[in-house]
Amino acid sequence: MSLSPMVSMPIRRIHQLFESWVQLRPDAVALDDGSVALTYAELDRAVGDAAERLARLGVRPGDRVLLVAENCVALCVSILAISALDAWSATVNARLSAREIGNYIEHSGARRALYFDRVSPEAGGHAQYFGAEVVEFSHVGPISVGPLAEAVPEPVFDAPDEQVAALVYTSGTTGAAKAVMLTHANLIFVGENTRRMRNMVPEDVVYGVLPLSHVYGLSSLLSATLISGAQLLLVPRFQPDHMARAIALQGVSVLHGVPAMYARLTDWVVRNSEDFTAPRLRVAQAGGSPLTAPVKTSFERVFGITLNNGYGMTEASPSICQTRLDAPRTDCSVGQPIPGIEVKLHDDQAAGGTEGVGELCVRGPNVMKGYYRAPEQTAATFLPGKWLRTGDLARIEPDGAVFIVGRAKELIIRSGFNVYPIEVEQVLNAFPMVMQSAVVGRDVDSNEEVIAFIEAVENCEIDLDALRAHLRENLSPYKIPSRIVVTHLPSAPSGKILKAELRRMAAGLDREC
Repeated sequence: MSLSPMVSMPIRRIHQLFESWVQLRPDAVALDDGSVALTYAELDRAVGDAAERLARLGVRPGDRVLLVAENCVALCVSILAISALDAWSATVNARLSAREIGNYIEHSGARRALYFDRVSPEAGGHAQYFGAEVVEFSHVGPISVGPLAEAVPEPVFDAPDEQVAALVYTSGTTGAAKAVMLTHANLIFVGENTRRMRNMVPEDVVYGVLPLSHVYGLSSLLSATLISGAQLLLVPRFQPDHMARAIALQGVSVLHGVPAMYARLTDWVVRNSEDFTAPRLRVAQAGGSPLTAPVKTSFERVFGITLNNGYGMTEASPSICQTRLDAPRTDCSVGQPIPGIEVKLHDDQAAGGTEGVGELCVRGPNVMKGYYRAPEQTAATFLPGKWLRTGDLARIEPDGAVFIVGRAKELIIRSGFNVYPIEVEQVLNAFPMVMQSAVVGRDVDSNEEVIAFIEAVENCEIDLDALRAHLRENLSPYKIPSRIVVTHLPSAPSGKILKAELRRMAAGLDREC
């Protein structure tokens, strides 16, 4: 029988998420990265010890601490310890360049930078470059700590909806990266929402490969697992064989991933393991980028469970919409808005004048405090009434189900007709041997043309003539790509396809021909 959290004082900080489980399940494993595993009792002691160590290293309430890392237990402990000090954590992926790391240190005004080189050689390189020294932390081992910087602490608020817990740098796929200020209330709300929406229980084992430098990993993985009293398996990098073996052998019951991960996982299982079993897998959740019908149906055929869909953005911590477990969908809707928030469509020229389509806006306890040190950008992102503009075009069905049709900035206008990239991508992905695709627009002769980039299933070739015939059968003529490029699609550490990079590639195609 599953246990329920003990009735206690309301959770006001993210390091308090697991407090009740320290008494209820002290010996149950909370975090495991393959090298270090902590029970809930050990996690409690590790967070307290780390907070004391960081305080001795000069970290004060209101300070920012940059964490250069990939997923590991030490990173989770550090995030929680920073919360215990009322400082702000800012986790960035260690695979970034030294120039980018330096920019984040400067922009955040970090008091200290921590480098987690046990699981990341890149973090070790950055530690050496920035003059970090090794410091021993009890329970989790050595962490490289950068020099103490002169920093001005930010104000500290008792209210969890005012006190910032984390700075999350957006990937910058559509422009310069911004630092999103997420409060403790933001992360607690989404963690609790995920627990309820996915019926998470202490017996669950969650596969944690989505990077904690991304808000999806921070809230829907770390926060949701800890508030549920479950176990989080931390994985630094996605490998389909590792995920498959964890599902088969380590009792993984809850999966979170971007659609590209599910496509590669399904392909690996089909090609490598005829007797594959998933004895405990009960929830699979997709998010981070558009889910297409071929990925959904292939996964469901192989694994025998529904691939649930969701939608969000960093500025919303990230959850905005999710499909329901008790009402599985056969389409690729992102589901209804999550409980406790509001959504609406904003009608302006960004919607391209298409009836029923508008920019999706959201307000509620999931919405960020703002962009750090960017009041003008913050103001431009909100409509009156505290409505956050997502920048995504959507339509809402009578049952409340939301369909994302594309980014407002990605809308292609070809000869006066609107082309939503996701619609073309759905058709491309339905063609045999296409692993995934991405469609962008390119300016040409006072018009825009449609350029498609496709990635083939491993060790397979795509018949482009047959693909073009398939497109002609399923799309209006103005939606058919002018060019189809077979390539490996560039992606961020979170798995999101980098469309800004593809637009640059598209702009250079004529020079390459």
